[in-house]
Amino acid sequence: MVFITLLSLFSFSGVETEGWEFPHEDKLAHFVFYFVAVVLGALCLAERGRERRNSKRLIVSVILFSIIFGIVIEGLQWIMPFGREADLWDIFANSLGAIVGGLLIQRYGSLNTRGN
Repeated sequence: MVFITLLSLFSFSGVETEGWEFPHEDKLAHFVFYFVAVVLGALCLAERGRERRNSKRLIVSVILFSIIFGIVIEGLQWIMPFGREADLWDIFANSLGAIVGGLLIQRYGSLNTRGN
């Protein structure tokens, strides 16, 4: 989440991305960041033993945390003078990435592999 925060709050306008441009590439980045955050968060919490008996609750919690975190980051972009702008489509991409990550980890993940 620190990585996402740093990439979301600081401007990289001076960084050259020559040869790497396609429409809405930033939305894809938002989707991927939050997808990975939810998958890693759910797996990490499951490994630490929290809520292993109810993996659905764990996944929903991680998804909700990620969505709220994304909204807070966009709010910070709106009020802070770092050269970044808040965007509702970024919130949508963040949320969609979090939801898809949660759905995939629930469907294909093995959060209940250890017996209790």
